[in-house]
Amino acid sequence: MDNGKVDTPRKLALYIHWPFCLSKCPYCDFNSHVRASIDEDAWEKSLLKELDHTANRLGSRELTSIFFGGGTPSLMPPRTVDALIKRAFSHWSVAPNVEITLEANPNSIEVNRFKDLKNAGVNRISIGIQALNDPDLKQLGRQHSANEAISAIHTAMNTFQRVSFDLIYARPHQTLEAWRQELAQALSFGTEHLSLYQLTIEPGTAFAPLYERGDLKIPGEDLAADLFEFTQDEMRNAGLPAYEISNHARPGAESRHNLTYWRYDDYAGIGPGAHGRLTIPTGKIATKQYRAPETWLRGVCEGSGEEESVHLSQPEQNTEALMMGLRLTTGLSLSNFSDLEQSVINPKALNALIHSGYLIRTETTLQATPMGLQCLNAVLKKLLCP
Repeated sequence: MDNGKVDTPRKLALYIHWPFCLSKCPYCDFNSHVRASIDEDAWEKSLLKELDHTANRLGSRELTSIFFGGGTPSLMPPRTVDALIKRAFSHWSVAPNVEITLEANPNSIEVNRFKDLKNAGVNRISIGIQALNDPDLKQLGRQHSANEAISAIHTAMNTFQRVSFDLIYARPHQTLEAWRQELAQALSFGTEHLSLYQLTIEPGTAFAPLYERGDLKIPGEDLAADLFEFTQDEMRNAGLPAYEISNHARPGAESRHNLTYWRYDDYAGIGPGAHGRLTIPTGKIATKQYRAPETWLRGVCEGSGEEESVHLSQPEQNTEALMMGLRLTTGLSLSNFSDLEQSVINPKALNALIHSGYLIRTETTLQATPMGLQCLNAVLKKLLCP
């Protein structure tokens, strides 16, 4: 206590990674793995141990969100979800509106766990639908049918307080009219949030060699741009405007956890490959956990699953804040980054990008325009000092 005032704990978001999937989707470059068998007791014990290690390092915090990601965390035993939530709550004070999200697939084995996951404390579900027709689901390597997807959405909305689901567009051979019909169907379910991602071909995925050989064709730049612009307009008209490049929500229903990333606030990550950004007395650090599941387990047994923890310089922090903040439609608040232009932004490039209609600069924010959001990686490449 100082001068009669009590210090407010710094806010914290917690990410927990479950690395296992039933199969590997051909477009996926996430840290996901298929294993013939999983020692669920060993994984629960190790995740709890790593959570304890993280909490002991951080001290007093206010927990604003927990996000179970993957992989496929709906394959995690509900008892493990319950144990992790209870342990996190025991370590930190909990925000009154704490958001607890879990990613799920619409397979029946996972949908049957929805009630138990809710009882464990999950209050927001994010379902990986990806497409609403069987041929495209098959091409995307998904293990569910369109009927299973629709059933899962209905079950989720009857179970959880908050529901979101993902779709991928700009798929092979997809037309604007086909996407128009599919998006209308998606909106008809009435969820508060939709994540709509353009298909990108990532190195190291099963799709990459097919694309390079010309055996997999996706919409060209012009059609992709038309699909993006149509999506933004349609979602805005439906009352779910974009608040980030690929994320749309009714006002107030934005993912609080993901906003932590994009606003460059503090988050801790545990589990294979999980990253964190944490403010400690000596400055801001970037943490990274061992990526391979077996390596991570060995690390935890020996003390911690953390592979790396490095201090970030102010220019490094500014660069990361810029790259994350410009993803938001509201842009990056400049109030906490007054030296941004002096440290990481190329002033000539900034002026050119504003003049060309890719960026907007106000007294308090730097924002990407809708045109800038479509090609944000290229904008950032020009904007950032070499």
